[in-house]
Formats: sequence, structure tokens, C-alpha cells
Amino acid sequence: MVDKKLLKNVDYVLVICVYIVAAIGILAISSATHVKENGSYSSVIKQALSLAIGTVAFILLMSMDYSYLNGYSKYIYIANIIILLMVAVVGHVSKGAQSWISLGFFNLQPSEFAKVACIITLSKFLSERDGPLDNAHDVLMIMMNVGIPFVIIFVQPDLGTALVFVAITLGMLFVYGIEKKFILAGGSAVAVSMPIIWFYALKPHQRNRIITFINPSRDPLKTGYHAIQSKIAVGSGMLTGRGLYNGTQTQLNFLPEARTDFIFSVVGEELGFIGAAIVVLLYLIILYRIIKIAARAKDKFGMYLCVGVAAMFLFQIFENIGMTIGLMPITGITLPFMSYGGSSLLANLIALGIVISVGMRRQKINF
Repeated sequence: MVDKKLLKNVDYVLVICVYIVAAIGILAISSATHVKENGSYSSVIKQALSLAIGTVAFILLMSMDYSYLNGYSKYIYIANIIILLMVAVVGHVSKGAQSWISLGFFNLQPSEFAKVACIITLSKFLSERDGPLDNAHDVLMIMMNVGIPFVIIFVQPDLGTALVFVAITLGMLFVYGIEKKFILAGGSAVAVSMPIIWFYALKPHQRNRIITFINPSRDPLKTGYHAIQSKIAVGSGMLTGRGLYNGTQTQLNFLPEARTDFIFSVVGEELGFIGAAIVVLLYLIILYRIIKIAARAKDKFGMYLCVGVAAMFLFQIFENIGMTIGLMPITGITLPFMSYGGSSLLANLIALGIVISVGMRRQKINF
């Protein structure tokens, strides 16, 4: 049981905003799938069930003192790597990536939980340091901590999720502070290795996505189809939208992956600029409240946990919304709390539970 004095510290604004976003997501999923599923609403039922399970996980993480994660971070990291490696052995391929493990009743995507595990282990490392991050050994340790899961996920191949690890690391290092020489060295290494990454690391479809981002009209019926249809959907919504279940791009199946990657396009078409702006505003409030909790955390470990979660959400929100309106290349990243997917929703609610736990315990309670 959680003491009532701790419950007073719960950021209810943050929690309410998250569940409003999740509710909008379920409405959008309902609209995106009811024609394909002949009114069965199976996707909606599965998403609602995932939300219920995620809520239980959220309450459990919220009730637990987040400092316990510090002591178990080593085991969390080892379990994370083992499960990610299991995907290569027993995982099944979907949408060109071997990223899922079938549990019969549920397809588990370990990479979603790996992001949270990475935040925990990196938070422990940074919180135990007092001085500046100014030696190659420490930088190498960080690169190994993040690099191993990054490489495993990258070769699945799942470039979008792998890039989230980069965003988490950069966000946490930015707050910690890192010497400029390492920033310059890292930037130079990336620049020099770009030709190798382009020709040997990226898959053909990944290169096509980047080329299509630059010029979607080069292949409008194949590689550019997703981006073009998404922009048509968002643009056709105009100010107030066509109304739920009335979007032509969505209902006539012109918009691909409407319930997952392009759920924001459904919102833009059917709820218009106003609906899309409300969603963006809710995300801004969520990010602001998480950063506020980070600033008020009682210790460095709690602060870095919140910073990592904020960096994870920020990158996914920016990339997903950006790709639906043509500002970012299509990478297959889901929109937090809105896109269809049990693993994504569950992992995000676990992350939220950790953040709320930090906020609840931001000060010592005198009994």
C-alpha cells in the first residue's frame, strides 16, 4: 500500500493527460480499423486490454520506490540483452523485421522494453559520477551500455527503434554535461562513417525511405506512397476535420498502417487541425510535467530516469508526427500512448510509472 502522504505528490495532471491521449488513440484506432474488421473492433478491444494491463503495471511501478531499480540495474541489463538475443532465435518476422516473440495470445516486442531498461542502467551510471565526463573510458562504458542493445535491434532490422536509443543517450548526456572534444569526435566519426553506413549497414528499403523523404514524388506508387497519402490525409482535414469514421483516406484504405505508424494522420484527417493541435498540446504538457518532476527529484538517479523518459517520448513524438506531415523520414516509430501495439503501450506506461514514482518521492516524508 502507498502512504496517503505520497499520493498527495502524484502529478495528476500528467496522468490525466496521458490517459486522454490514450483515449483519443483508441478512438482513432476504432475509426482506422472498423471497415477492415467489419465492425468487430478487435483492434480496439486488444488496445483497451493492453491499456488495462499497462495500468496495472503503471500502478505497481508507481507504488514501488524507484530507488530499488538502482540496485537491480545490473540484472535488468543482463535480462534485457538475453531477451533481445532470444528474438534472433525464436522471434518471427513482421513487416520486414524480426522483432517479435510470439506468446500465443500476445506478440511481445522486447525492443520496446529495452528502451526503458537502457534508461535505468544509464541513469545508474551517470548518477554515480560526480565529476565531468571527460575521459575516454567513461564514454566507452556508455557506448557499450547503449551500443550493444542498439546493434542487436539495428540488425533485426529496426532502424527507428534503434535511433530512439541514440536520442535517449544524447538527451541524458546533454543534461549531465559532456566535454566538447567528445561531441566533436563523435560527430566527426559519424560523418566519416556515413558512406559505410549508407552502403553496407542500411537495408535497401531503409535507403529508399531516406531518398523518398527528400523527393516523395520520385516513386509515388511505391516508396513514396506512404508519405504522400499521409500528407493528403492530414491536409484534407482542414480546420475541424471530416469527422470520425468519415475520412476518405482512412476509410477507403488509401492511408497505410493507419492504426500504428500513421495514427496521427487519422487524427488530422478526421478531427482536423483543432484535433491535431489538441493532441500536440497534450504531448507538450506531458513532456513539461516530466521535465518538471526531473528538476524536483530528490536525487540524481531519479532525475536521470525522468530525463531519459522525456528524451524517449520527445524523439518518438517528433519523429512520428514529423513523418506524417513530411518533415521527417518514415522510420516506423509509433506515437506514444496512441499507436496500436500492446508492447509499446505497456512499456510507455511502465516508464510513466517510474516517473510518477520519482515525483511522489521527491522529498522525505516525516511520519
